[in-house]
Amino acid sequence: MGVYSWWKQPSWMVGSQKRRMTPNLPWLLSALMLLHLSVQASSLKRGAIQSLKCTTSNMQVWDCTWTEPPGFSSGTVKEVCVRDRLRSCHRLETTNIKVAALSPGDHEVTVNYLNGFQSNFTLNEKDVSFIPDAPEVLSLSADFTTSTLHLKWTDKGSAFPYPLKATWEVKVLRHPRMETIKLASFNTTLNGRDTVHQWSWTSDLPLECAPHSVGIRRYINHHRFSGTKKWSAWSFLKNISWTPDSETNVFPQDKVILAGSDITFCCVSPTKVLSGQIGKTFCPLIHLYGENVAIRVQNISVSENSGTNVVFTTEDNVYGTVVFAGYPPDVPQKLNCETHDFKEIICSWNPGRPTGLVGPRNTDYILSESISGKSVVLKRFETLTNESCRLTFQMLPDQEVYNFTLTGHNPLGQAESVIFINVTERVAPHVPVSLKVKDINSTVVTLSWHLPGNFATINLLCQVEICKANSEQEVRSATIKGAEDSSYLLAVDRLNPYTVYTFRVRCSTETFWKWSRWSNEKRHLTSEATPLRGPDTWREWSSDGKNLIIYWKPLPISEANGKILSYNVSCSSNEETQSLSEILDPQHRAEMQLDKNNYIISVVAKNSAGPSPPSKIASMEIPNDDVIVEQAVGMGKRIFLTWHPDPNMTCDYVIKWCNSSRSEPCLMDWIKVPSNSTEAVIESDQFQPGVRYNFYLYGCTHQGYQLLRSIIGYIEELAPIVAPNFTVEDTSADSILVKWEDIPVEELRGFLRGYLFYFQKGERDTPKTRSFETGHSDIKLKNITDISQKTLRIADLQGKTSYHLVLRAYTHGGLGPEKSMFVVTKENSVGLIIAILIPVAVAVIVGVVTSILCYRKREWIKETFYPDIPNPENCKALQFQKSLCEGSSALKTLEMNPCTPNNVEVLESRSIVPKIEDTEIISPVAERPAESSEPDPENHVVVSYCPPIIEEEIANPTADEAGGTSQVVYIDVQSMYQPQAKPEEEQDSDPAVAAGYKPQMRLPINCAVEDTAAEDEADKAAGYRPQANVNTWNLVSPDSPRSTDSNSEIVSFGSPCSINSRQFLIPPKDDDSPKSNGGGWSFTNFFQNKPND
Repeated sequence: MGVYSWWKQPSWMVGSQKRRMTPNLPWLLSALMLLHLSVQASSLKRGAIQSLKCTTSNMQVWDCTWTEPPGFSSGTVKEVCVRDRLRSCHRLETTNIKVAALSPGDHEVTVNYLNGFQSNFTLNEKDVSFIPDAPEVLSLSADFTTSTLHLKWTDKGSAFPYPLKATWEVKVLRHPRMETIKLASFNTTLNGRDTVHQWSWTSDLPLECAPHSVGIRRYINHHRFSGTKKWSAWSFLKNISWTPDSETNVFPQDKVILAGSDITFCCVSPTKVLSGQIGKTFCPLIHLYGENVAIRVQNISVSENSGTNVVFTTEDNVYGTVVFAGYPPDVPQKLNCETHDFKEIICSWNPGRPTGLVGPRNTDYILSESISGKSVVLKRFETLTNESCRLTFQMLPDQEVYNFTLTGHNPLGQAESVIFINVTERVAPHVPVSLKVKDINSTVVTLSWHLPGNFATINLLCQVEICKANSEQEVRSATIKGAEDSSYLLAVDRLNPYTVYTFRVRCSTETFWKWSRWSNEKRHLTSEATPLRGPDTWREWSSDGKNLIIYWKPLPISEANGKILSYNVSCSSNEETQSLSEILDPQHRAEMQLDKNNYIISVVAKNSAGPSPPSKIASMEIPNDDVIVEQAVGMGKRIFLTWHPDPNMTCDYVIKWCNSSRSEPCLMDWIKVPSNSTEAVIESDQFQPGVRYNFYLYGCTHQGYQLLRSIIGYIEELAPIVAPNFTVEDTSADSILVKWEDIPVEELRGFLRGYLFYFQKGERDTPKTRSFETGHSDIKLKNITDISQKTLRIADLQGKTSYHLVLRAYTHGGLGPEKSMFVVTKENSVGLIIAILIPVAVAVIVGVVTSILCYRKREWIKETFYPDIPNPENCKALQFQKSLCEGSSALKTLEMNPCTPNNVEVLESRSIVPKIEDTEIISPVAERPAESSEPDPENHVVVSYCPPIIEEEIANPTADEAGGTSQVVYIDVQSMYQPQAKPEEEQDSDPAVAAGYKPQMRLPINCAVEDTAAEDEADKAAGYRPQANVNTWNLVSPDSPRSTDSNSEIVSFGSPCSINSRQFLIPPKDDDSPKSNGGGWSFTNFFQNKPND
């Protein structure tokens, strides 16, 4: 709103200002400042309107207020004039004015003051605020059982002459904190008159637990008003509270609540509450105010029949309540209404899910019929199980159409279902009762039954179920005129005579809705009639051929038409007819003495209704010499036979069979097949697996029956139960002849397909460790498929050997048991002779070859085994056992190890032989200390011998050899080997000196003494002395002729050998020295020829 004020200036002032526009600048600035100050002073003097506000509550009157300008006191306003089409002025002394609503557009308003001043402003509808009056609350009530608040107020719609949209906002406050716990809004329409509105709200906290207050305001949407629209002020708060009627209470009391929802329980108590629980579950306490508390239960489960207990425990007592959680009723399912007797209508339905509420909180049903306006009520004691419900509605006269509404309700809600029916199309009659059966003849009976109900106006459709033993059920339908509470009759034909039937009946209407239930069964035996045909007949001649035996089968019940009492048997020829006496049932066999002429045998069966037609058969059998015996195997309890058609067969075919083990005449059963058939399946409960049967196919002509085929067969083949009995007919050194017998048919149990014969080496007393079916390579098997073969010769055996023989028979059903025996083959003389001659011949040949080789290699053998100079390495004279030498350093001189030699000192004296005393043999490796009894070292010569080994480097000498040198130097001692020339008498006087070998010794030698004492101790040679006389060396064995021919008793054989010597000591080569032709042993020398050979 543009507001401005001004005051009317005199014209002279305006002119003076114009005249002053042209002075110089300093004067102009001074004038402008003066003018500004004058205007400010004038404004303060005259005043201006401030904070102008205009509102309306009914769109008819605007209420405007403003603030006086500074310097003006209240009551200085003289009048307010609104310049409109008609100028209107309002006298007032305040700063508030109410004017009628102005038309759209700007309006000039002038405020005149008593002091003569004026204030002007412009007023427009857009500057006006529309604030409706606060709503008037008529009442606020509370339903404490449901914790629901009910609010009523008037909308004051009469203040607005035309419809307006109104929005209402309601707030609910809870004491003592006065917090807003609910704020709801909804829309209504103001229709020009005062209207009372209602609003309800259910609290989650019981209203008894805390005081509540409710306030309301509104907002009106005036679409024609262009100003600002605002909410009205809140109405005065209305309070609701509960006055306790006891000291302590728990709320809500006996509440029925929807299962799965949340609920709050509170306890109003002056004392402190310790705990709260629902059922057996403790819940946290929520403090309200004072000592009041609450518990919150979420997703409450369905209660038991007696409800769920809620308990609060205080310091001095226990308080509680009961809550019932369940479901509202489901929509009735499968609602169906029908009548059984046109007297009442039965409506049934499935109530659906159990509500979980029982007793006074259970679900009640009301069945209402809208056309007649009548209804029936079902008060149902509901359990937690799902049960079907029924209500009965009495039919009304002359009313066929009914419109039913079924309503179910409980404290949590209600549900309904509707059905519309024509009762004549929904008839399900009661069960027929008093069913009776009466004979008309042997094939027709009459049924009667009673059906309650008034069916006089409609026709009934009834069904009769007919059952007989071992046959399918038969159902026949018939339409019957209805009546009221009457009995009904129905004739049933096409029945069999003398047959037990079971009847039962059910009915419906011709328009068909449902069948009634079946009536009780009624059993009935029809009357007898004469047999339909004669019995099935066969004949057999006795084993002696003098009597004819007639067989017949009993007629089946369907053909006997009654109980057969007796049979008449007769035979006739061209000349006479012979009848036997009456044969009573159950005998089915007769015997007549007849000759070989052709007779016609006739058999007639009789019952109480009369005889049957005769059954005839010829006694003569046409011979046939071309019949061969065939084999067949069946399956299960049946066997299948086929044959080629024979045009000569005019009557029929007969197949008879019997057990082959029975004596003649053999007959178990027979069947007849038409003459145009070429196959038959024979089935009998008497057939057993493993039993052989004989089958015979006969063809019928006008002259009689002729045997066409003879078949032996089994229903099922089994393995034999016994083994073939076999014996040994003959044995030889390399073969066995076995013979066996046939297995009896009863024990064979199938067609014999062959024999399995096993044999292997084995002793009777040896326990059987493996089966003949394991497939070992030493087990021999022969499969004999020629069943006519009864002998078997087993060849290629070993003589004087035990064999284990096993024989088994087999069929297609499997292998039979085994029969075994042990057989020893005879001794083979030729083999024994050969076994002796071959080793003898081999020995002779080896001896001859050996002799030839030895003769040709005799020199080599001599040199190898008896050389002239022995190999010192073969000398074992002074070797000791290893066990004796181990660990003894004194015996190490006997070891064949390289040694670090000492100097060899040889005292040569050709004329005088020094006296050599015994001394110890000193090893170069470890010397023993000399004994104190030995002579002075000056009188001894130390002689040591080492083998002639060339220089030898010792890389790592042992600790015992640490004092020796690393190089061995040998002194030539060849001169010591030279033979010494002695007088013969000296040689003869001391044969010990020249006889053989003396080892090296460490002996004291006295070079200055020469006497005969040296000869007395010649056997104790000093140092190393070879055999004294080289000529006495003999390189041949002492047993050789060369050795025995020499008469010398001091002849030595072999080669001289020292204790530490490893090789031959080669004597000086001269003409007198013996020659050695041998060397070391070599296998190749055995096959080499000597040059002198």
